[in-house]
Amino acid sequence: MSVAHADDADDYSRPTGETYHAEKALPSGDFYTGQWRDSLPHGHGKYLWTDGCMYVGEWHRGKTMGKGRFSWPSGATYEGDFKNGYMDGKGTYIDSSGDLYRGSWVMNLRHGQGTKSYVNGDCYDGEWRRGLQDGHGRYQWKNENHYIGQWKNGMMNGNGTMIWSNGNRYDGSWEDSAPKGNGTFRWSDGSFYVGVWSKDPEEQNGTYYPTTSTGNFEWQPQQVFCVDLSECVVCTCQRIPVLPSQKMPVWYGSSEQSSSGNRTKSSVSSERPRRRSVDGRVSNGEMELRNNGSGYLQVDDTESNRSSPLRPLRIQPAKKQGQTISKGHKNYDLMLNLQLGIRHSVGRPAPATSLDLKASAFDPKEKLWTKFPSEGSKYTPPHQSVEFKWKDYCPVVFRTLRKLFNVDAADYMLSICGNDALRELSSPGKSGSFFYLTNDDGYMIKTMKKAETKVLIRMLPAYYNHVRACENTLVTKFFGLHCVKLTGTAQKKVRFVIMGNLFCTGHSIHRRFDLKGSSHGRLTTKPESEIDPNTTLKDLDLNFIFRLQKNWFQEFCRQVDKDCEFLEQERIMDYSLLVGLHFREASKDSATPTSGARTPTGNPDSGNPRLSRADMDRFLLDASKLASIKLGINMPARVERTMRRSDCENQLVGEPTGEFYDVILYFGVIDILQDYDISKKLEHAYKSMQYDPTSISAVDPKQYSRRFKDFIFKIFAEDT
Repeated sequence: MSVAHADDADDYSRPTGETYHAEKALPSGDFYTGQWRDSLPHGHGKYLWTDGCMYVGEWHRGKTMGKGRFSWPSGATYEGDFKNGYMDGKGTYIDSSGDLYRGSWVMNLRHGQGTKSYVNGDCYDGEWRRGLQDGHGRYQWKNENHYIGQWKNGMMNGNGTMIWSNGNRYDGSWEDSAPKGNGTFRWSDGSFYVGVWSKDPEEQNGTYYPTTSTGNFEWQPQQVFCVDLSECVVCTCQRIPVLPSQKMPVWYGSSEQSSSGNRTKSSVSSERPRRRSVDGRVSNGEMELRNNGSGYLQVDDTESNRSSPLRPLRIQPAKKQGQTISKGHKNYDLMLNLQLGIRHSVGRPAPATSLDLKASAFDPKEKLWTKFPSEGSKYTPPHQSVEFKWKDYCPVVFRTLRKLFNVDAADYMLSICGNDALRELSSPGKSGSFFYLTNDDGYMIKTMKKAETKVLIRMLPAYYNHVRACENTLVTKFFGLHCVKLTGTAQKKVRFVIMGNLFCTGHSIHRRFDLKGSSHGRLTTKPESEIDPNTTLKDLDLNFIFRLQKNWFQEFCRQVDKDCEFLEQERIMDYSLLVGLHFREASKDSATPTSGARTPTGNPDSGNPRLSRADMDRFLLDASKLASIKLGINMPARVERTMRRSDCENQLVGEPTGEFYDVILYFGVIDILQDYDISKKLEHAYKSMQYDPTSISAVDPKQYSRRFKDFIFKIFAEDT
């Protein structure tokens, strides 16, 4: 990425805002000719790089924006939409070999609906995601064999149909571009084979049905893998050598160049663009986020401090939540019992299960009791805790759910039952439940009331079908439901559920919000000085609009609709959307997240490290980084700060201010075990007499779902 010095006397003699034609020979040897305004390309223009790359098209304040054509010295070309220097929108790319892609792009990646025609005669028409075939699509080979069905990460995966040019066909499940699971192979003469398919002959099982008594009884299913599919190889996409966004110059005097570190320290300190606070609670004045050297991130509010008694907000480094449960803690024995029970349940030998479960697996009576005497037994080890009984609810279902969520049994057991103790959160939730976190933050354990346990078991069949059908569901992931019963005089029962922790991430969560769409009681009671990264803020504390890239926003809307429909059908209410924000500019130079983008150091004098365009390109083209981005997990996005009107106390969504911040988002739907029972109906009747019925949380599930979606779709928007 080059820095272009293009100022000359003619620029200063022109009135600000005037657009005119200019020709600029740049010190790097690059050349620009076209419309020019305020020392930047603006309008239609052509830029020629010394290495032979060329862009002809529309510009907006120094960036390629709108329709344009980019060509490479290799002969490759892209013609279509550009946005902020990226290939973004509808466009056609022809690589140097002659392969052609026509369709949707998002930040230099094929993403959305598109058609790829390969020079060897193959063709793919369907959905793309992050540069690879993903979703529903049709691939036709030059020999007229074709596949129609689901794709994942560039491979045939899911339900699909392969039809050969000789009339044979396979209908069924696929994995890694090969039949896997239930499927049927049919010959053109009407014969067919039905069974469970696998590349491993020992896992293959099925029945052959010939049309006549003289059928081909010597045929083996493995012939499909080694013969029929041998020529059905999916072509790969040639990698784009240099991305247009990586070639975009940073114009002298622009905001990006001013933080690039190419000027002297004194110049940076005097000309550095001022930043605004990452939190609207402090003031409305000009603010700057900086590291004060003490490990805190200090919001400098020099102008507003003159007229406001509020102190600058200090964003403390996030600390691990909760108190470690060590020996002597009141719940130490309970933790040992829990760990012993989990180790027993997960480690118990069990036959391999199909994802197609029988109805009997969901039977409320489907539970296993195991006695754990202190001295041990034939099936349990000796232990130092008190004697207890352990109950597994619907063990086959939860084992299959862990498989569905790609949870490795050994990692699961190590996380919960390893040498590290659990951590108890400082205070119980509103429901009276206690929460425990594993040391690696991977799992959250919540104690359950009997009524909540009944709700989860009742909705388990529908929950299983929902999470199986919706890969990107935002609802809480449940991994196990158990009960510990202490023996002796106490006879105490403790039921608990194991869930995924939404904020298990290498990124620090700087702000977290619990959002319902109601206003009564939805304001944090903590004083401003006590708010830290572990404080959960509520609806009336929210001062941001979350802006997602177009395809992610569309997927988000679809998934929220599906999840709310599922919860409404199960008569669930009082759930909320938990949102966590990691502000990129607040990252420390030394921070290297275990997932997601590397935190660049930026200008050492600025104190505001940010992802450059080149860093973003490397991030988007790194397969391991892309794999870590999912709906609600590790999502690069922007937030726009909002401001509420002073004359409207309960205004849920503030007015946009035009102040944007680069963030990484985490979000999911939590607290999904409260049904609209008699207690909630009474709460609704009582509070409706005191407050506005539309402002309270306890409302009918249908009304709750409608209000929740209306609110969520106001605070989440497409990033235009």
